[in-house]
Amino acid sequence: MTGKADIPDLKRHLLRLIRQLARGECAIEAGEGAEVRLTGAEERLYPQAVIARARSLGLVQLSESGRIAASVEASSFLRRALVTGEEAFVEQHGEIVVTSAEIDGARQPVRRNLAESPLGTIARMKDRDGKPFLPAEALEAGERLLVDFTRGQLQPRVTASWEPRLATRAKGSAGGQADIADSAMAARNRFSRAVDAMGPELSGVAMDVCCFAKGLETVERERQWPARSAKLMLRTALLALARHYAPPAPPKRRQSHHWGAEDFRPAL
Repeated sequence: MTGKADIPDLKRHLLRLIRQLARGECAIEAGEGAEVRLTGAEERLYPQAVIARARSLGLVQLSESGRIAASVEASSFLRRALVTGEEAFVEQHGEIVVTSAEIDGARQPVRRNLAESPLGTIARMKDRDGKPFLPAEALEAGERLLVDFTRGQLQPRVTASWEPRLATRAKGSAGGQADIADSAMAARNRFSRAVDAMGPELSGVAMDVCCFAKGLETVERERQWPARSAKLMLRTALLALARHYAPPAPPKRRQSHHWGAEDFRPAL
């Protein structure tokens, strides 16, 4: 990567790198040619020049165990990029939308790049009647699940094998309450309750797509599901999750009435 013509491309990769690391540290290993591979919630290839640039700017930290993480300065870098408009490349090559989700009892904005999110791809699907395949409440539930997953710092070194033991993972001594902030612990507890509400049959596909950014075909291949079944399972899971986040009002009890004078008393 040399020459002024490559500068926008370098910035594009650099911002994507920092945005990925903002969700959690990743394993880093050699890729093909002059590229390196980062593996975490999602797997991506980056030019070596991007990693070198990020290190020179103090935006990343590399460990001897072969992992890469965002530095303290990375969050400031992302904020500046947003303010100065350097994120425009994403809006040119993606579809940025701002939605809101209820977090900690308050509505908060959530920015989403539909071009890079498997959930965003599914959100654009239509059913036979031309209506959105994912109802709005299901899409919001998926976004909320991802927010708690990220805030709870659950992303590194977790796989589908921990799905049934999530509650233990969230409350255990290793990486549990003693090691994280109260806000992160609260997010873990919310995430654990959400997974329990979906149940073991449905929670896996919701985490795969919403949290680990896996595509539907990848989910079907890894779980050995029939083709085109993952989107149906995901829709069912997110609708169940939406009911957990916003339980329907209980039906009103029918009031009993009787006809009689004011001094009427039933015979016993």
